[in-house]
Amino acid sequence: MSKRVVITGVGAITPVGLDARESWASIKDGKLGISKIKSFDPGDLQVKIAGEVKGFDPEPKLGKKDSKRLDRFSQFAVVAAMEAIEQSGVDLDREDTTRFSSIIGSGVGGIMTLSSQFDVLHKKGPDRISPFLIPMMLPDMASGNVSMKLGAKGINYSPVTACATGTDAIGQAYDLIIKGDIDMAIAGGTEAAICPIAIAGFNSVKALSSVSDPELACRPFDKERDGFTLGEGAGVLFIESLDHAKSRNANILAEIIGYGASSDAHHITQPSIGGEGAARAMNTAINNALINYSDVNYINAHGTSTPLNDKFETMSMKTVFKEMAPQIPISSTKSMTGHLLGAAGGVEAVFCVNSLIDGVAPPTINYKTPDEDCDLDYTPNNAREIDLNVVMSNNLGFGGHNASIIFKKF
Repeated sequence: MSKRVVITGVGAITPVGLDARESWASIKDGKLGISKIKSFDPGDLQVKIAGEVKGFDPEPKLGKKDSKRLDRFSQFAVVAAMEAIEQSGVDLDREDTTRFSSIIGSGVGGIMTLSSQFDVLHKKGPDRISPFLIPMMLPDMASGNVSMKLGAKGINYSPVTACATGTDAIGQAYDLIIKGDIDMAIAGGTEAAICPIAIAGFNSVKALSSVSDPELACRPFDKERDGFTLGEGAGVLFIESLDHAKSRNANILAEIIGYGASSDAHHITQPSIGGEGAARAMNTAINNALINYSDVNYINAHGTSTPLNDKFETMSMKTVFKEMAPQIPISSTKSMTGHLLGAAGGVEAVFCVNSLIDGVAPPTINYKTPDEDCDLDYTPNNAREIDLNVVMSNNLGFGGHNASIIFKKF
């Protein structure tokens, strides 16, 4: 009999909340987390808005020393992981931690530390570079630091698949439990890239919205959309085999039933024509889940607010669900959080779990002008109460990465 994988804890830090509960409450209410940048002076940058995490202080959880020695993306990951562990109720002192994995990815890692240390190099010279530069900037250090904090001695790695990273991390942890290599994992994504070099870089590749009004900048599937808005944060799940969860009488939040991934092999930034690669990832996830296409009753779309992504993702959902596509509520929670890059899939997985628990499809806010190329049900502007049983989350990334994961009410 094949193993089943369940979720018993979630953790999140987002532009709309400092934990999973606050974040989800804000998402249900359609609260916008995008505003003018406060963490630094955007100066001559063309883009001056972002989805910043407000009021985050790592010291109460991590202590003063570790807070200084971890880049912000690692801080987010460790604090979110601690929240997920606390909710799960697992007593790690009583567990075989060699069968406990940390699998947390980041799209760009410690870019804030790297950027600041370049300034030190140019202004003060190489002898003044921090000895913590390398261990703070490496993308795997979020997963590594979570592993050290929690004592997770199982397989520990950090997938890097751009904006599909968080979904791939959860999917790979799910696969490891299915295979029997581990019993439990903390998995998801984290990102902290709101700094001048990252914003200038994404703007240079014409990925960011040029709109200065936070309430108009990020508008997925709207005809007037012109790019995404950068966000930051972390989202992680504590997952374990059903047998393991039952053995400790855990409170089960939801189940993971399928995961699929693919490559476009098409272009470094643009999705494949018609969303062909995304469709294959969704089909794989559905086939692995052993469900019917009609069973999926909500999709948390990638929905970046870029012209091509939203058009081709819409086409991919039509390809997969055919005549049923218009009947499925879809939303892009990025309309509220901005695009968290490698953390997007982790944060959106947390939202999917909560949507199953509460029976709520969150809204796509900022939606005003319908687009003939995007003609599905995007749950515009207001959340909708629905008896949800199976939900899908999609995330797609530069480099042609596509990932889909399916959650089910337990």
